[in-house]
Amino acid sequence: MNEILFNIPSNIYVTLSDSERYLLEYIHNHLEDISTMSIVKLSENANVSTATIVRLMKKIGYDGYTSFKYSLKEKVNFSDDNREMDDINSEINQAIKKNEYEVIKTIQLQSIGQIEDAVQKIDNAEKIYIFARGFSVMIAQEMAIKLQLMGKNCEKHDDPNIIRLKSHKIKENELAIFISLNGETTELVEACKNLNIKQITTITLTTRMESSLGRLSEMTFVGYKGSQSYFPDYEVRSRLPLNVLSRILLDAYVIRML
Repeated sequence: MNEILFNIPSNIYVTLSDSERYLLEYIHNHLEDISTMSIVKLSENANVSTATIVRLMKKIGYDGYTSFKYSLKEKVNFSDDNREMDDINSEINQAIKKNEYEVIKTIQLQSIGQIEDAVQKIDNAEKIYIFARGFSVMIAQEMAIKLQLMGKNCEKHDDPNIIRLKSHKIKENELAIFISLNGETTELVEACKNLNIKQITTITLTTRMESSLGRLSEMTFVGYKGSQSYFPDYEVRSRLPLNVLSRILLDAYVIRML
């Protein structure tokens, strides 16, 4: 075994640890198996950590183990009868495209005029309340922190009972922001109804304009949500469109306030 293996320059080879050199030799001796061997399986078979594998791949010029496997497939004629690597590549590319499409469509749906109006309302509000449930709470937390950093008096609430109680106490010169993927979360809809009765400004970030929150809110920002879910058995759909909406709204607010 020497530094010539895989055309690794000698100055790189000398920087490899003993475990990395051992791993390189193991790969060299099991090239035919690499095509069907995951990083976890390689870790088990070679008795090295996955961290060692990743470090080695980066040192010899690859983004990771998978990119190394693709490079080997091109350079070495080893079998991949089931086209496993091609299938994986296609599926991952599809996932990337799905997210890209959601971002692009969400941006295209936005109105600069509506964004400007929302920014002015946020600026004029003496206090802002952000209400969210489930995985949308993470977006609400980020929005609250950023608004606080900009000097706004802002609260985030995700407890259903507190959301209901707060909706009765919000004053006329204050504002409420709702974040809900489907726009039908019971306590959020109830809170929005309470605020409508008091004619208090409400802004909703959602992916369904025709939802209860979409119809009730004074201003509704709608993101595009793809139909495909990689977790079909659970209500853990991607909040990427809501993240994009919150980012646009906050960035616009910062720009206007500078």
